[in-house]
Amino acid sequence: MTTTYDCTIDDERARGLEHAQRAISEKKCVVLPTDTVYGIGADAFSPQAVTMLLVSKGRSRTMPPPVLIPRINALDGLATEVSAEARKLAEAFWPGGLTLILHAQPSLDWDLGETKGTVALRMPADEVALELLTLTGPLAVSSANRTGQAPAQTAAAAREQLADSVEVYLEGGPRPLEGEAGVPSTIVDATGPILRVVRNGAVSLDRLREHVPGVLGLGEIPMAEEETAPAQPAAGEEGNDAGSVPAASGSSAVTGTAAEPATPAGDPQP
Repeated sequence: MTTTYDCTIDDERARGLEHAQRAISEKKCVVLPTDTVYGIGADAFSPQAVTMLLVSKGRSRTMPPPVLIPRINALDGLATEVSAEARKLAEAFWPGGLTLILHAQPSLDWDLGETKGTVALRMPADEVALELLTLTGPLAVSSANRTGQAPAQTAAAAREQLADSVEVYLEGGPRPLEGEAGVPSTIVDATGPILRVVRNGAVSLDRLREHVPGVLGLGEIPMAEEETAPAQPAAGEEGNDAGSVPAASGSSAVTGTAAEPATPAGDPQP
């Protein structure tokens, strides 16, 4: 039976977290607050649970969810070939509004969808989310709404859209918190030798460059590539659609297949 818990009350929060942990272990979905918007979460290592998450949202496997983690040292257990630059950004902005696309550990038994061997990781700056993640381990989490609808800023709003497809709703009050902008996380592709922003968000390019000066902004290309790049089509000629996401560095082309940098409008990832 679907249950909502008010996590602003200590006793209810404890009961809600316990129920949510049990629901995750039973391959069911839960709704939780994050520091950006509310998310719908499921066991990242259960293909059945991830499928339920995608079905609840009305989403296909071509748009796999990112994975939220409770602590930075989970990074090396889930990703491989983590560069020193990517590690600097994680240390600087986790917990917080930064998602890193990395090469997934090939030995892990998970199926998040069509990720092309990558995984998008983030550590949220939200107490309730971190408490739950500490109990459950990494969770596949997407924004708590039907695809194309407005992202939920309360558990009650999420329940209006997701209804009984979710076992537990953890209500923590408005997210983002009052007075804070509802900005999704910045997504950085760290699968190649040069880090690239593939979605602008909560962490600005200037702040990223304070720690990794060479990180490329959205749509930027290295000078060496600029010199050899073919001429772009003139306005009106056939070319990329407006707003399309540039290809990621490394082996994965970021076109919605790794942590949804090409997320539909109005459906930001938490």
